[in-house]
Amino acid sequence: MSQVQSLQERYFPDLTCFGCGPASERGLKLRSYAGDDGVVTATFTPWPEHDNGQGFLNGGIIATVLDCHSAAAVTHEAYSRGWPPLPGATVPYMTAGLDVRFLRPAPLTEAVDLYAEIAQASEAEMTAHVWLQWDGKPRAEVTALWKRWRPR
Repeated sequence: MSQVQSLQERYFPDLTCFGCGPASERGLKLRSYAGDDGVVTATFTPWPEHDNGQGFLNGGIIATVLDCHSAAAVTHEAYSRGWPPLPGATVPYMTAGLDVRFLRPAPLTEAVDLYAEIAQASEAEMTAHVWLQWDGKPRAEVTALWKRWRPR
């Protein structure tokens, strides 16, 4: 039985982004999947190197995986609306802002779940609500603003 292709593998297989690039040799290689309900999901298993010094998942890593997970949701939405990358661009949108809220510690030694929903979409920009959850409770959440990528 073959594995289902992740959104990252489908839309940007040659991307070398540290967090979500399938072509990044030493990256996190986040794999996100679109659900029938419009929610994009992923599971992330931290590495020991992601320790915040207190035995929990580092906030910078949390922000990275939430940013990269939102990239999958935004890119999937863009393609579904017929907004592929513009000429010269590798992706249709780029992160323009992240409002990160850390709600409670996230574990370092167990997998966490990631969720993303598109809150607003236009061809000029999109907003995604993204959160990291463990043990049934949100641990961090992000409002991610994405702008149409127009290479110069």
